[in-house]
Amino acid sequence: MIDVKLPEPWLRGTLPDVAVVPRAVLHALELAKEDLEKWCGRLTDKQLNARPARLASVAFHIRHIARSLDRLLTYAEGGQLNASQLAAMKAESDPRATPRDLFAELDAALALSTARIRAIHPASFEQPRAVGRKQLPTTVCGLLVHVADHTQRHVGQAVTTSKIVAAQRKKSREH
Repeated sequence: MIDVKLPEPWLRGTLPDVAVVPRAVLHALELAKEDLEKWCGRLTDKQLNARPARLASVAFHIRHIARSLDRLLTYAEGGQLNASQLAAMKAESDPRATPRDLFAELDAALALSTARIRAIHPASFEQPRAVGRKQLPTTVCGLLVHVADHTQRHVGQAVTTSKIVAAQRKKSREH
């Protein structure tokens, strides 16, 4: 469990050996892990898969974070998605998540993503990249920044959904 007294990762003075852009991305991923563990780590199978008001489940957001990291970094590395990545994307809404499996997938994705981000040389930041079937234009740096903002967006949605699910459970016990 993360020490709640620690400041956010970007305020800890860590990773001084990493260039500024990847360092910010790595700090965002570290914060994502901490927030997801804090707010979603104690949910039951049922709570992880719940879809209050038809919102996407917490499980979806965690799976989406893990799998989109792989996809976005594939583009940053100059690749295109393969059949396995596309199949994994289509299965992100699977309603049978367990906390153990879900957080194991997230932890593995974050560890692998950290290594992949560290391997990207700053001299490549301005290199053009093409995303998706439409080959939309961006750069290596653009993809790295999107890794951070996309991850944090889904962390926020997972945390909010987690709070709704927890509040509904509490309310149902009161009645």
